[in-house]
Amino acid sequence: MAAADDLQFEEFGDGATLPATNPDATTIDIEDPGEISKRQSRPRGSPGREEDEELLGNNDSDETELLAGQKKSSPFWTFEYYQTFFDVDTHQVFDRIKGSLLPVPGKNFVRLYVRSNPDLYGPFWICATLVFAIAISGNLSNFLIHLGEKTYHYVPEFQKVSIAATIIYAYAWLVPLALWGFLVWRNSKVMNIVSYSFLEIVCVYGYSLFIYIPTAVLWIIPQRAVRWVLVTIALGISGSVLAMTFWPAVREDNRRVALATIVMIVLLHVLLSVGCLAYFFDAPEMDHLPTTTATPNQTVVAARSS
Repeated sequence: MAAADDLQFEEFGDGATLPATNPDATTIDIEDPGEISKRQSRPRGSPGREEDEELLGNNDSDETELLAGQKKSSPFWTFEYYQTFFDVDTHQVFDRIKGSLLPVPGKNFVRLYVRSNPDLYGPFWICATLVFAIAISGNLSNFLIHLGEKTYHYVPEFQKVSIAATIIYAYAWLVPLALWGFLVWRNSKVMNIVSYSFLEIVCVYGYSLFIYIPTAVLWIIPQRAVRWVLVTIALGISGSVLAMTFWPAVREDNRRVALATIVMIVLLHVLLSVGCLAYFFDAPEMDHLPTTTATPNQTVVAARSS
């Protein structure tokens, strides 16, 4: 049994002086966990510069893509998987709408507004609002054009809602799907530093359609010149958002392929705008063609011939 003198506590000095007095002693350095976390989380460069580069779209790191992948880790058959696509607040939606209405040359819409948290909430409700705006405005336009005509009887055209929904949602989903597949195919052939996910492309297309909501309401004005001015303005704003967003993804490709891709994107956008204007809204000049009335002599001749 050990003696009582052997079971005594000893006070040790500074860990730095202990190896000098007892070379065979073992020392353990215990640090404050707060100090360790501060040292590990300290940025290697200037934090302000890195944040500015990420905001301006100059930081090409994959950190946001990795975070986006971690957020969608739930199985696709669960409700939580699809809930992440609508996890966005009102401030982010308003910022993205503002960015789609005020495109800045040289700024990438995806990196400025979308890449941190791409969503389907904004695109879904923008498309739904646009569908009803086009259908209702088309009916009102037709009613106002024929207002005052004694022989005209207004009949609501409810089929315009389903037709508009088919056109808008097909454009907002099928075109991004085709573009995403094309970019994936081209990126496998040409090394490119810019890549977009399918959700990001859908988000860009959805928010780019917001400008057509007030445009469709103003299309009620029964003047062809005013309507074409409005559709030109809407095309210029939304088309520039699409062109400036997807040009960085194809500019490293073959020059002809890059230009053909951007031209095709803008051309499909033009077809959507002009097609909606031509189908859902009547041309005032063609609706008010002079009608021919039968004269009494023509009536008498017609009666005798019968």
